[in-house]
Amino acid sequence: MSKTKKKRKTAGDILRYIILIIAACVFVFSAVQLGGIFLEYQKGTQEYDRIREYVQEDTSDQEGTEGEQAEQPVPPTVDWESLKGINPDIIAWIQIEGTEISYPVVQGTDNDYYLHHTFEGNYNSAGSIFIEYTNSSDFQDCNTIIYGHNMRNGSMFGLLRKYFQSQESLPGHYVWICTPDKNYRYEIFSSHVVDAAGEVYTLFSGPDQQFEQYLANMKAQSLVDFGVEVTKEDKIITLSTCTGNDATRFVVQAKREGEY
Repeated sequence: MSKTKKKRKTAGDILRYIILIIAACVFVFSAVQLGGIFLEYQKGTQEYDRIREYVQEDTSDQEGTEGEQAEQPVPPTVDWESLKGINPDIIAWIQIEGTEISYPVVQGTDNDYYLHHTFEGNYNSAGSIFIEYTNSSDFQDCNTIIYGHNMRNGSMFGLLRKYFQSQESLPGHYVWICTPDKNYRYEIFSSHVVDAAGEVYTLFSGPDQQFEQYLANMKAQSLVDFGVEVTKEDKIITLSTCTGNDATRFVVQAKREGEY
């Protein structure tokens, strides 16, 4: 009568089991994390889709075709009363022609709160589009800085670099900043990668020689030649988003072209 010998577990077998258990735990943890990120992105996207219901945008080709005279640009129509009822911190609506970038712009008492809170005040990694808290809220400063996250799903300012880092990818050259009092159209003159604490974030007390030199520097650093002249008498906006590198940011700068 033969007896079947039981196979003894070796130290190597035990180690393999432990590794498999750890790998399974890591997989489950990663799946939960990714699921949480997906849900957070989805909530942020759904919220801003709801907010856009208070805005009507002109979808015609505002630049016209070659040989034709361009029609008068038409700004987005914003229901300010409803939006202020949701969040009184709203100061403007930003829309970049030819892109999906269309959001409310807020201003807080610091630059931290709206990094992680949406327009409706919900904690979310998408945050909000907001201007530098030390800027004037009426966009009358020489340089008004507007911040937005570079979200992986392309929301917020996630498409800035895709659209404005090369001549071939340009969807258009104009940015609308609509406020409760006036609608401003800006023409893009520069797009480039900058130091996170660099010269681009300088604010100016007035249109002096320092501002003139600043504009020359910004235009010289641009990745794209927009062919747009800019002088110290112009008022500009600086759209800023992250790059994935904590030391750098990607910015798009535009000068005020007119009031509509």
